[in-house]
Amino acid sequence: MQNYFYELAAFLQNQVKGNERFTCWFSAEDSDFVRFNHGAIRQPGHVSQIYLNLQLISGQRHAGSSATLGGSLDPDNEILERLVCGLRSQLADLSDDPHLLISTEVCSTEHIVASRLPATHVVVDEILAVAKSYDFVGILAAGPVYRGFANSYGQRNWHETSSFNLDWSLYCSDDKAVKSAYAGFDWDSAAFKVKFNAAVSQLDILKRDPITLKLGGHRAYLSPTAFGELVGMLNWDGLSEKSLRTRQSALRKMRDGGLQLNPAITLCENVAEGIAPSFQREGFIKPGSITLIDHGHLSNSMVSPRTAKEFGIATNGADGSEMMVSVDVQAGALPLSQVLSELDTGVYISNLWYLNYSDRANCRITGMTRFATFWVENGEIKAPINATRFDDSLFQLLGEKLAGLTCERELLINSESYGQRGINSMRLPGALVKEFVFVL
Repeated sequence: MQNYFYELAAFLQNQVKGNERFTCWFSAEDSDFVRFNHGAIRQPGHVSQIYLNLQLISGQRHAGSSATLGGSLDPDNEILERLVCGLRSQLADLSDDPHLLISTEVCSTEHIVASRLPATHVVVDEILAVAKSYDFVGILAAGPVYRGFANSYGQRNWHETSSFNLDWSLYCSDDKAVKSAYAGFDWDSAAFKVKFNAAVSQLDILKRDPITLKLGGHRAYLSPTAFGELVGMLNWDGLSEKSLRTRQSALRKMRDGGLQLNPAITLCENVAEGIAPSFQREGFIKPGSITLIDHGHLSNSMVSPRTAKEFGIATNGADGSEMMVSVDVQAGALPLSQVLSELDTGVYISNLWYLNYSDRANCRITGMTRFATFWVENGEIKAPINATRFDDSLFQLLGEKLAGLTCERELLINSESYGQRGINSMRLPGALVKEFVFVL
């Protein structure tokens, strides 16, 4: 696949004329997908696909288009030739883009991680062996993903990794279910069975009569998945440099007002240990890790090339969205085995859903508990809790209300597969908070 992409790039190099330049972004995968329902296979499939996005540039004018390719050079080169001709015809009618910035310093890279995954049928057999007695519903995605970049200056970048993501639920009845996920680069049978057995234990508790939570503040533990939903809200322009400068960011009080989070919070963009590539569509190289929040202090932001050009600052290789793609929250000192005893009496939250800002200026977020959320008394899970709405500020939850983060962290991989497999990831601990406010 790498040689094929480089051949395409060489062909494009010969297509540009005069002062024209090009950048191209290559995205491909070779994925197995298996859907499960009622503990059985319902839809197996395999997807091999290749997308290429081409930008043709002349001065500060640029036009772009995308194509789906078949993997054979001759017919694919014909597609690219037509693409170049079409973009060239558009350039004369376009205005200059004052914020266009592409990398002109050649920095070629190669990152190839050989697959350590077993054959998909081996994984599926292990899943079926434990799931057949349950209403197990989910999807397994596994296999390599590829990303590439090339430009007319001769830069070539290649990224190739293989991973799996099993996103699944155990259903009890009606809308009652335990949701879980297992993802990574190495399939560990023992680790999967531990996660599955933990879900079965929660399923047994879910069969008990549910209670309706008394509204107001309660001590709470958020699993890495639930905590990830909260941290993920910071990707809604929270750490975007442009949003911070235009005061659209929910974290603007951390920059303008000196507000700080709990010293236990250190948040990084860590592409070195994620799935996403270390380069982006304009050809800039990302640092292995960028510390965005350092022991509670806002220390950096995500700066795209366009924002860098607009405000006359340096880019740090952020994508155009200025969103994190490899979220990394530093672990704490709370052993996972002591979570229930430290929670004592309160709410154990496995998942959060339908999150949105209720007050962006104060970083207030509202959303719902769902599936396996439990009431805990004296360190023992007593009963499931009916779906409840919460409304609280991240400034508080990640600030004075934070009681601790777990020593253990979990890798969460984006399970989206619309168009192509997601490659964003989060590595997170669980979080114990002194108070979580429930309102409905």
